[in-house]
Amino acid sequence: MPSPESGLASTPPLPQEEFHRIRRLPPYVFAEVNKAKAAARRRGEDIIDLGMGNPDSPPPAHVVQKLAETIQNPRAHGYSVSRGIPGLRRALAAYYQKRFGVDLDPETEVIATLGSKEGLANLAQAITSPGDTILVPNPSYPIHQFGFIIAGASVRSIPARPDETMLRALYRAVKHSVPKPTALILNFPSNPTAYCATLDFYREIVDFCRREGIWILSDLAYAEIYFGDTPPPSVLAVPGARDITVEFTSLSKTYSMAGWRVGFAAGNPRLIAALGRIKSYLDYGAFTPIQVAAVAALTGPQDYVADIRALYRERRDVLLRGLGQAGWEVPAPEGSMFAWAPIPPRYREQGMGSVDFAKLLLQEAGVAVAPGLGFGEYGDGFVRIGLVENTQRLRQAIRAIKGFFAKSL
Repeated sequence: MPSPESGLASTPPLPQEEFHRIRRLPPYVFAEVNKAKAAARRRGEDIIDLGMGNPDSPPPAHVVQKLAETIQNPRAHGYSVSRGIPGLRRALAAYYQKRFGVDLDPETEVIATLGSKEGLANLAQAITSPGDTILVPNPSYPIHQFGFIIAGASVRSIPARPDETMLRALYRAVKHSVPKPTALILNFPSNPTAYCATLDFYREIVDFCRREGIWILSDLAYAEIYFGDTPPPSVLAVPGARDITVEFTSLSKTYSMAGWRVGFAAGNPRLIAALGRIKSYLDYGAFTPIQVAAVAALTGPQDYVADIRALYRERRDVLLRGLGQAGWEVPAPEGSMFAWAPIPPRYREQGMGSVDFAKLLLQEAGVAVAPGLGFGEYGDGFVRIGLVENTQRLRQAIRAIKGFFAKSL
């Protein structure tokens, strides 16, 4: 204890308990695998990283050129607009009209976000009251549930596949939840499961949620990454959907602009206004030259989109064919840039969960994947494999996995 002569007054100990909102978040599931991956790289090991959804292709050349051109303008370096510059909102509205046949008012029904992740998290803050219940598919992308958990809501899980099982679970959840759920999250094509939904499925969802007064928040970040003949639809194409729905899109995967952080929310004017109100307190929008370049992406030549879709399809086919030859049967993803791979039976029968299997794959094959547990407890029997390396590296990964499997027989 310092004496009065020392000139140091005694102070009470600082609080040591965790902060309230941090306490609501579980340990970061990916941390163990990321730590092992970093340690392997420090040892000089060649790790083939298929765990992140980080596009490895450059953005379209004309988009980069537009950014470089705009950044030379001295007037482009000031504060931007949190809602997005008018030209960008008009470009997104034009995309929706051309792609989905949906007419949007760029002034009241479109807002630019710093990626779809930021938009969804900030909308959760805008519309959530403490104690609200939100319906979220499980497994799903982490922000779908944790954006609302941070905002003070409780999350109730429903099955992730867009079929009758999900619909029945939705009906039961609404009937038996107290208080009644206030919002439903949808994400098709899905991260991580790669499921796709039909317009008929969306019609049933919209009809039910309109009757029950439940908001729909749809994450359509992978709208242009699909492998069948039918492009994924927008839920906003269902008549009456805009009464209750906001949909999030992104340029991250479509144009390989993940680090640029350009996304959108579109749909119900009341929800768009609420998101705009929150954002007006938090940010000034993306850097103006990035927004101008994003306009060029949406309104310029679209050959790149077809090429990137073909690239992911080729990688998907190489990966699945190779893993099948190695004895690991993985369902073909319908969309997104991921394969949702069940843990092989021999490891599952040993009681191995997704984190331990991902660590074993990293240790024995030098291949990093994302443990399914990170997307919800019902994902623990799976790992997510990203189509984020070229075909040569994918074949290298397959050979390493095949060798690992052969050694462990």
